[in-house]
Amino acid sequence: MSSSSDRHKEVFREEAHELLTELEQSLLELENTPGDSEQIGRAFRALHTIKGSGSMFGFDEVVAFAHELETVFDLVRNGEIPVTKELIGITLESGDLLRRMLDSETGWQEAVASLVQRLRELVPAGAPSPSGPAAKMKEQKDPEKDRDAPQVTYRIRFRPSLSILSTGTDPLLLIDELGQLGECKAIVQTEAVPDIDSIDPEACYLYWDIILTTGKGMNAIRDVFIFVEGDSGLSIDILDEKGSLGGEANYKKLGEILIERGDLSRDDLENILRNTKRLGETLVEAGLVGPGKVASALAEQQYMREKRRTLKEAEAASSIRVPSSRLDKLADLIGELVTMQARLSQFSLVNNSPELSAIAEGVEHLTEELRDTIMNVRLVPIETVFGKLRRIVRDLSNDLGKEVELEIEGGETELDKSLIEKLGDPLVHLVRNSMDHGIEPPEVREACGKPRKGVIHLSAAHSGANVLIRIVDDGKGLDAAAIKAKAIEKGLIPQGAEMTDREVCQLIFASGLSTAKEVTKVSGRGVGMDVVKKNIESLRGTIEVESWKGQGTDITLRLPLTLAIIDGLLVKIGDGHFVIPLSIVGECVEMASAKKAGRNGRRIANVRGEIVPYISLRDLFAISGAPPETEQIVIIETDGRKVGLLVDHVIGENQTVIKTLGGTFRDIDWISGATILGDGSVALIVAAGQIVSGLNAKRWRRPPARRNKKG
Repeated sequence: MSSSSDRHKEVFREEAHELLTELEQSLLELENTPGDSEQIGRAFRALHTIKGSGSMFGFDEVVAFAHELETVFDLVRNGEIPVTKELIGITLESGDLLRRMLDSETGWQEAVASLVQRLRELVPAGAPSPSGPAAKMKEQKDPEKDRDAPQVTYRIRFRPSLSILSTGTDPLLLIDELGQLGECKAIVQTEAVPDIDSIDPEACYLYWDIILTTGKGMNAIRDVFIFVEGDSGLSIDILDEKGSLGGEANYKKLGEILIERGDLSRDDLENILRNTKRLGETLVEAGLVGPGKVASALAEQQYMREKRRTLKEAEAASSIRVPSSRLDKLADLIGELVTMQARLSQFSLVNNSPELSAIAEGVEHLTEELRDTIMNVRLVPIETVFGKLRRIVRDLSNDLGKEVELEIEGGETELDKSLIEKLGDPLVHLVRNSMDHGIEPPEVREACGKPRKGVIHLSAAHSGANVLIRIVDDGKGLDAAAIKAKAIEKGLIPQGAEMTDREVCQLIFASGLSTAKEVTKVSGRGVGMDVVKKNIESLRGTIEVESWKGQGTDITLRLPLTLAIIDGLLVKIGDGHFVIPLSIVGECVEMASAKKAGRNGRRIANVRGEIVPYISLRDLFAISGAPPETEQIVIIETDGRKVGLLVDHVIGENQTVIKTLGGTFRDIDWISGATILGDGSVALIVAAGQIVSGLNAKRWRRPPARRNKKG
């Protein structure tokens, strides 16, 4: 029982964190559009759900604090409190505090008392004070308020799901909460309770018919059931809107009530009253309809009922919550399966067995489908990261005294969850730098003829097998002259070096380079950017910067969809094998030794009239031995340009399971990982993005010999 309770509490914590994220997003939207009733309702529902579900799992302090917030937002929803910057700020702080309360049992008590006091100060004189359940009851029973509000009588049928008790929800508490809204009468229905031999003690077979008269409105009733409405049956009908029930002493007849509730059809009622047979039999006997047509109509009726029931059950079970550790384990197993499949294919080729080859092809096809399915399961919308940046922009705007708007586009773009988890810190760093040293203060922007409010545009979009993420601001841009001067001062480039503006912008990724005139709590553009670049490259991605002085900066991240498995092009250099990501490969062309000599020492190839620079991977990796007479150039396309990689032989496509390198090889240049081939040998995965970045910067350096002993 204890482990079951702990499991339910952990599920609540996960759902509460999601609801707090929902609350934060609605508040940030509300700050821009204070009168948006949809966002007000969204915030209220998040708080109401946290309060309602928290009470079921013993989170009493969380419930009490959430109730304070919920009551304030109930007043906001009713138009008694305006949406102000102060209210948004206090609620955001309260959301952060609720996260602490969910994750820790101590250390937040004083903060709770302080925030509760600040919340109560927001309530105007004469309005109900958010002082817990007692105040809520007082508000609901206020005779003056009840006298003015129109009294409406509702008929409610609440049919909980069979599993409602196993989730920790007590239906009786919901009935009691309805009773706080007004005069209420509830009748329990027991007809679905099975025999004692068939009963499941953890299932709820009861349902309730409730008559409620209240002036709170339909929304207040639905709020009571907001946490369970998706899984339970709930119908709410208005019986009387005037409070007089029509002024008649006699109410509707029993049969009419049963028909309105859906418990009895009018035809059945008439049949009973006439004491006749069933409608179908009566119609056949009367000669109005043939027995075949009646049977067909009944069959159609039964069929559609079954289809609708099946569809409803399928919709109810359309999504499940799975721990991420299980997905990680499943992805690892798929990786091992891909490796075993490669070995099977290699074995079938060596043995030249048609039957074995057919089996290997079938296994390969199934493995690819299974791989793609698992990878799709791991995809998560990037909005989960983008949404957190809204809060950062808001808080920094206040701290720095700047007016900044964050525009988000493509939040629905999906990435592997492992990428999402590692992408947060680099994006936070880039946005903070844009806020601190990109966007100018309002008065400076006005003096330059710009709007007072700066804009940071954050976007994501798929590009082939990659995702492009752009952070574009309309700030002052990078000062190329200052960056170049600082780089010369630091000894990063020689005096008088000729560089394009694009190449100068890339210097901000050099370690320790900063043009900031003073140190602030928010790092300047360039400080820590080397760490950002290393983090992005560790994800097999690239980062590019373009800037226009006085106009803004554009930072583009190019990332793969997944880190687990890729399609690669297997090549050979000497005795070693290498893998180039297939997503950036354009074509392969032959290169005879006689044509290798470049013009003025530059290595360029003429590919059908197009001049393409190329790099010899043999020279880059310091692989000993003589190359073959005819080598091959793999043309890759990245960062909007074509570059060739010269190799000895191109073997063909290869489904590659990526293995990370150990600590000894963590800092190796131009290699992003390794993979195991079908024959058991190891192939290194080429970090093509790093190689092209090096070519752009014109700083090719041979790696130390100790890193390439195995050739």
